[in-house]
Amino acid sequence: MTSLTDVGSRSWSSLPLPVSGGSLTSKNRRNLITYAPAHRKCNRWRFRCSIAKDSPITPPISNESNSQSLLDCVIVGAGISGLCIAQALATKHAAVSPDLIVTEARDRVGGNISTVERDGYLWEEGPNSFQPSDAMLTMVVDSGLKDDLVLGDPTAPRFVLWGGELKPVPSKPADIPFFDLMSFPGKVRAGFGALGFRPSPPDREESVEEFVRRNLGDEVFERLIEPFCSGVYAGDPSKLSMKAAFGKVWNLEQNGGSIVGGAFKAIRDRNNTEKPPRDPRLPKPKGQTVGSFRKGQAMLPKAISSRLGSRVKLSWKLTSISKLESRGYNLTYETPNGFQSLRTKTIVMTVPSYVASDLLRPLSLGAADELSKFYYPPVAAVSVSYPKDAIRADRLIDGQLKGFGQLHPRSQGVETLGTIYSSSLFPNRAPPGRVLLLNYIGGATNPEILSKTEGQIVDAVDRDLRKMLIRRDAGDPLTLGVRVWPRAIPQFLIGHYDILDSAKVALSNGGFQGMFLGGNYVSGVALGKCVESAYDVAAEVSNFLSQGVYYK
Repeated sequence: MTSLTDVGSRSWSSLPLPVSGGSLTSKNRRNLITYAPAHRKCNRWRFRCSIAKDSPITPPISNESNSQSLLDCVIVGAGISGLCIAQALATKHAAVSPDLIVTEARDRVGGNISTVERDGYLWEEGPNSFQPSDAMLTMVVDSGLKDDLVLGDPTAPRFVLWGGELKPVPSKPADIPFFDLMSFPGKVRAGFGALGFRPSPPDREESVEEFVRRNLGDEVFERLIEPFCSGVYAGDPSKLSMKAAFGKVWNLEQNGGSIVGGAFKAIRDRNNTEKPPRDPRLPKPKGQTVGSFRKGQAMLPKAISSRLGSRVKLSWKLTSISKLESRGYNLTYETPNGFQSLRTKTIVMTVPSYVASDLLRPLSLGAADELSKFYYPPVAAVSVSYPKDAIRADRLIDGQLKGFGQLHPRSQGVETLGTIYSSSLFPNRAPPGRVLLLNYIGGATNPEILSKTEGQIVDAVDRDLRKMLIRRDAGDPLTLGVRVWPRAIPQFLIGHYDILDSAKVALSNGGFQGMFLGGNYVSGVALGKCVESAYDVAAEVSNFLSQGVYYK
């Protein structure tokens, strides 16, 4: 329902975090230079600091480094984007980039992906699921997780709160005439607008709200798209860019003159394009569904890290980047074993944009300024459990709570953005007789969540759930985890692509060829988007390396 990302978070629960790592292989040891740890006595007057004054002093590059060979690629950040780029390079471009390293400042891999298992419960504190696209399934299979993949019921209903009731959302166009979330005039307005009977687009970039109201009418926006924006981006649709946040739909109007016209054109183009054969190893999901793993989302980053082995370096804090005199880059890290230096032909920065901004500021003020403009609002992921008999009788289907979950428009008087029925969506998420609910609260329209205590956040969630899902006389919920991400989801606001392009141009004009930007502020916030983009970034890196020419 939402995708969360950050390099840091505030947590009120003691969580077992996965730790992995390994020793250097003889193959990549030659690319690493070790410095004395910071606490050892040394001639500090010789050092020149090229980063922010509050950062650790950067050790000098020794003359020995000039004789060291270069890594093909260093990927900064072992979140899902960084790990998937590394695996894509290792599986699809091994001949061009055999020598790579992934570095992570924290002591675990996975970034915002955090799965917790305790007392018979298994819950997520970040993204809960993914769309099983072929790119995603390829990553799953290459990670050795095909047998651990679990898929939700494609017929599971999704609900939107409207007028005090949870109303089902149509799962396909044929359902639209029969669902009661919208009025008959609202459906007619949406139909004519989709066919092209609507105002022409303006000569400027539109927000999501402007685009949807113009094309499909007020009811579609207020009852479907606004809560969807809250669920996916935790964002404000009056500020989100339609082009950047929902590019596929935006392109339909651009390419076909209307949403329906663009859809027909896309179908014709797809039918006239020869498709490569589908990888026979990939599973075949049935219908529109979502996926996870037997032991939760964290299985994917752990599996990729395990396959990469000693090429993943944990607790390595990047302190500075510099260009080498001849070619490539030098990266200096503060590690548990002292300062370490890596020399590489290419760098992929997959850390959040504000972290990349700080790291790149000594190199390119223009790129750093642009990357600092992206906004990440706070979001809390709240996992609570109730006994099954606490669910309202009118919410049960065949005696069970069935469905994917529910979204809450901001106009409906609830604070929670949405709720996922975790124990209904995937198996073995809660003990028998219990229901597990994952709730998201906060976002761009409610940044005050940072000032609330754990108890206040849980009370707000419980209070909202009793308005539409939980019986008012039910006992207090069992609180499993409250995870607050102070900087959660990058907002694809109006001008997003212009800012991103400006950052890339600044790097290019500064002579930083071979430096690539990645992560969810580049690819899109959904987990599947990060994986799809990873293959694209890996191809860019491979293409650059295959040219065999580096700047001087």
